[in-house]
Amino acid sequence: MFSKEEREAIYKVIETRRDIRSFKSDPIPIDAIGRILEAAHHAPSVGFMQPWNFVLIESDEVKKQLAWAADKERRALTIHYEEDERASKFLSLKIEGLKEAPLTICVTCDPTRGGSHVLGRNSIPETDMMSTACAIQNMWLASCVEGLAMGWVSFYKKSDVRDILVIPPHIDPVALISIGYTDVYPKAPILESANWEKRRSLQNLIFKDKWGNK
Repeated sequence: MFSKEEREAIYKVIETRRDIRSFKSDPIPIDAIGRILEAAHHAPSVGFMQPWNFVLIESDEVKKQLAWAADKERRALTIHYEEDERASKFLSLKIEGLKEAPLTICVTCDPTRGGSHVLGRNSIPETDMMSTACAIQNMWLASCVEGLAMGWVSFYKKSDVRDILVIPPHIDPVALISIGYTDVYPKAPILESANWEKRRSLQNLIFKDKWGNK
C-alpha cells in the first residue's frame, strides 16, 4: 500500500512532466543518470523481452552529427508548415536541444530480443516497440523527479542515426532523448501553450462496452 502523500507525489510527477527543448550546459550527476536508466530498465515489457538498449552520447561531435540528421528532417517537415511561424520556431527548438543538452540518449529497440517466440509478440508484433515506449516514459518521470528536463526528438531518418551511432541494421533507433537542466519548465505542454492543439476532453474519449457508447 502507498500513503496518501506517495499517491499524490506520483500523480504530481505525471502531470508536471514536460517535453523540454531548452537546456543549460551544466553537467548531470552520474548517479542521477544511473537512476534514470534503472527506472527505464524496470519498465514493463511484453513477454519480459526487455527489447531496449541505451546509447549514451556526450561527445559534442556526435551530438552535432545527430543534430544535422534531425535538422535535415526538420527542413523537410517545414514545407508543411510554411504559413505558421510558431511551428517553424518550435521545430527549430527541437534541434537546438540536441546540441545544448549535456547528454543525449538514443533508446533503441531490438525486435529479435527473446528469440522467435516471445509471449505476446507472436500475436501483436508491435509490442516490442510498445515496451520500449514504456521504458522511455519511465525515463521521463524519473528525469522530472531528479529535477532534470527531458526532450524527445522524434524526427530523423533511422538510417542516418544508425550510420552515426554504428547501430546494427536490425535495431530500431526509437528515440533521441536530450537530458539536462533547464531554466524553462512550462506549466503546460509547449504545443498547447502555442495553441497548436488543445487537450481533448477525457469524457469524450471514454466509451462503455462498445465503441461509441457514451
